[in-house]
Amino acid sequence: MTTVSSAWATLPPAGSPLAIPISGTVAGPAAQLVGWDGGAFGRTLLLTALTVVVVLVVTFAVALRVGKQAVIDVTWGLGFVAVAATAFVSSAGHGDGLHRWPALALTALWGLRLATHIWSRSRGKGEDPRYAAMLARAEGNPNAYALVHIYLPQGLVMWFVSLPVQMAMFVEGGVRWVVWLGVLVWAVGLFFEAVGDLQLTRFRGDASNRGRVLDTGLWRYTRHPNYFGDACVWTGVFLVAASAWPGVLTILSPAVMVWNLYAGTGKKLLEKDIGDRRPAYADYVRRTSGFFPWPPKPAAPAQEPTGKPTAGQD
Repeated sequence: MTTVSSAWATLPPAGSPLAIPISGTVAGPAAQLVGWDGGAFGRTLLLTALTVVVVLVVTFAVALRVGKQAVIDVTWGLGFVAVAATAFVSSAGHGDGLHRWPALALTALWGLRLATHIWSRSRGKGEDPRYAAMLARAEGNPNAYALVHIYLPQGLVMWFVSLPVQMAMFVEGGVRWVVWLGVLVWAVGLFFEAVGDLQLTRFRGDASNRGRVLDTGLWRYTRHPNYFGDACVWTGVFLVAASAWPGVLTILSPAVMVWNLYAGTGKKLLEKDIGDRRPAYADYVRRTSGFFPWPPKPAAPAQEPTGKPTAGQD
């Protein structure tokens, strides 16, 4: 059995491809060595960063043409697809199919679905109220303000969160069942995102629901099925990369995404004052889990389960 000390002893000098041992007690009968080309991975990081810049520059140009910065919400999913495709091409000759193809496919399916959904939801509408409020606070040129306060943060987050995707293009061997666990967690996440979005779209499309709270379907068990789904998606992608060393080192990428969804610009920001403005939603908050799916509490005695009045769900 390979020990920790003997494993590190196999590492070659800096600047040469790394031979990373995987213990046979985890992955198979005997420890095996897999190649790791740090130089090629570094070049891929630079190329994907350039890809993010190009995607955001094109998005900014389109936003100026159509007159709304909300275009970047459509680009959010497409940007990850572009990063995954760039990493896949750049890493040709490295890694193995067990990691490369799932990383590309899972990211592409998630990103294309999300972009299509947001484009359909926002088509024909004006500026998103969130961006309108931000631009109203701008001192000086609002377009320059948008670049610094909207595009730059989203670009940095996009590149950082996608690190497991990029890493998965280079890793080899590892623990096979962890890859499939990642695919399963990703599938659960995509289900919550897609079904939650579909249920909310249908709910809003029915005029009789105007002013009501959606508390059926997945929305009965979590106030944010799409946010929970997004967290699962990126945890699943991380597991694909983490199934082989050094993929586990990208743990901060899904952690940043989950934190952002739960306590950053996701759930916390959306619900900041909605309970004060909409009493029915306040009761929905009392009854329903805020993130992780969980059976709801009973409705207040004097409150109908559907409650009134709000359409302010994400």
